[in-house]
Amino acid sequence: MATVWIGLLFDGLAYGMLLYLMSLGLAITLGLMGFIHLAHGAYAALGGYLAVAWVKQAGGSFWAALPVGFLAMAALGAVVERMLLCRLYARPAFDQILFCIGFLFVVVAGITAVWGGSQQTVPLPATLQGQIAFAGLELGRYRLFLLVLGAALIVALQLGLARTRWGMRLRAAVDDRDVARGLGLPVARLFAGTFALGTGLAGLGGVLSVPLVGLDPAFPLKYLVLCLIIVAVGGVGGIGGPLVAALSLGVLDVFGKYYLPQVGGFLIYAVMVGLLLRWPGGLFAGRQS
Repeated sequence: MATVWIGLLFDGLAYGMLLYLMSLGLAITLGLMGFIHLAHGAYAALGGYLAVAWVKQAGGSFWAALPVGFLAMAALGAVVERMLLCRLYARPAFDQILFCIGFLFVVVAGITAVWGGSQQTVPLPATLQGQIAFAGLELGRYRLFLLVLGAALIVALQLGLARTRWGMRLRAAVDDRDVARGLGLPVARLFAGTFALGTGLAGLGGVLSVPLVGLDPAFPLKYLVLCLIIVAVGGVGGIGGPLVAALSLGVLDVFGKYYLPQVGGFLIYAVMVGLLLRWPGGLFAGRQS
């Protein structure tokens, strides 16, 4: 029994880390920039489909697909932000939501037209296939890779936000844009760079998700909901709260589907409702760095 629980816990943490990697960009654009970016899932899906094209059609490696997906979606996000979204920062939240939903449906229609409606996946390199024996357990190599990569990204982002000049300038621009402009800070470039980072991370999360959960045109809508749950439960304003929320929901989802297969898929939604009723601002609202 203990072995089963440890195996489920490992799978749940890996799935939660994947959800966190997909929601990290949304945590940045919504939590740090205050922009309701409901088109976040579109960049994750496009990153995933780019990986499919890179590996299957172009013959590239999965390892190369990771930076390609990140950089391509970061570039696309920067262009979209400068051409379209920057005009919406001062608009009401409802205008931001309408635009993002429309953009999301345009991307879904484009994906369906180019790749069709069938499920897509990509083969993993040999180093990420199979399992590793550890303390009597068989741990999936790819799931372990997700945990290690996620931990590395968390450390890098925390240091970047807390210790670098860019992080200090970004926090100042978010707190008061007019004062930041008056002090000579390049607010427009800071927001464009931050938005590009968020969409790049979405693209990276999309690439990483393909081998584990597959990819289809409904992917942006399905995982956008989960990303919103993670950011809402974790609380906006940082990246630590969403990490705790993502890992918790991942473990809950895996255990629920194993022990309660009839209702396991709905368990995280019920828990989300309960948590937000108790803590409307999220578990860590106002306590994140």
